[in-house]
Amino acid sequence: MRTAEELRADFLLAPDIAHLNHGSFGATPRPVLAHQRELRNEIERDPVEFLGRRLPDMLAGVRGELAAYLGVAEPDRLVLVANATTALNAVATSLPLAPGDDVLVTDREYGAMALLWTEVVSRADARLVVADLPFPAGDEAQVLDAIWGAVTPRTRVIFFSHVTSETALVLPARVLCERAREAGILTVVDGAHGPGHLPLVLDDLGADCYAGNGHKWLCAPKGSGFLYVRDELHDELRPPVVSWGWRDGYQERFGWSGTDDPTAVLALPAAIGYQAANDWPAVRDRCRDLARRTQTAIVERLGGDRIAAEELQAPQMVAFAVPHDDPDGLQRELRDRHRIEIPVYGVDSRTLMRLSVQGYTTEEDCGRLVDALTVPRNAKSR
Repeated sequence: MRTAEELRADFLLAPDIAHLNHGSFGATPRPVLAHQRELRNEIERDPVEFLGRRLPDMLAGVRGELAAYLGVAEPDRLVLVANATTALNAVATSLPLAPGDDVLVTDREYGAMALLWTEVVSRADARLVVADLPFPAGDEAQVLDAIWGAVTPRTRVIFFSHVTSETALVLPARVLCERAREAGILTVVDGAHGPGHLPLVLDDLGADCYAGNGHKWLCAPKGSGFLYVRDELHDELRPPVVSWGWRDGYQERFGWSGTDDPTAVLALPAAIGYQAANDWPAVRDRCRDLARRTQTAIVERLGGDRIAAEELQAPQMVAFAVPHDDPDGLQRELRDRHRIEIPVYGVDSRTLMRLSVQGYTTEEDCGRLVDALTVPRNAKSR
């Protein structure tokens, strides 16, 4: 296994910054970017041949490789999209909600998705029901009880994040999907932080719809995402853009939204190959260990606390409370004074810091964060 310092050389990241926010936009290694550049060159050399004739077969090949990686037996359960947000918009705006139906979400969803479902239920004269997750979260049973306790006889859809954005919690997706299936409730999972981060076998997970990003933990280029949909729902779903293939099948409707740059999704196999060549399961284990050690050092040094039991914390992305009353100010100070890029949020009257540890993250990067986090003068007493 290559060291973090060796892997860092594969990325274009500015060397003077400790990049501890991979979870937001990811970073793509040089070999994958080189493959994408060659694809772009091929387009420019013969655009009609590439886009007009070769592209459908190339996309089918990508779906095949991605399906094998994600544990999907039938590649046509996947469509390729720009990002998880696009995929989830397609699902949410396609569902036949009726007045009085309930859509259940949690209070820890990504802000754009909260906006999406608020808009969708408003258009349908349906109702958005918000399940309040325990904070701190003691164990998986607490989380399950909080979500399932908000189900009503009118619940038609349960939407939740596989890994929550601000709090970096792994929600019990398999159990939730199983319960929902038994109750006749549709499950829609925001898997933006899933691929490359969690072990995924989507056919076994049980979700009706699952949307994922390639540009985060899989380290594919920006603009690479996918939507997984159970076979029985293919006829119901429509992409956000009406274009060629609209009156045809599931793949055809999603296959062409207009002329754009398809090289990001075409580079997904290169990203999968890069991680395979660099023993990524071992890299993930190393990242998990570094994330836990850094979290422990900061919590012990500042007197903050963890916000969830170990079983609920994501492998490479952990959030924890710090005793500080100005999240924006702390984030700016870390960036401007210490050259550390890390998100800091205000959540339920607490200040949370979310640490992402990717293969290129070094011990020095995390040590710099620990050293920078001296107790501020305006800290809250606890």
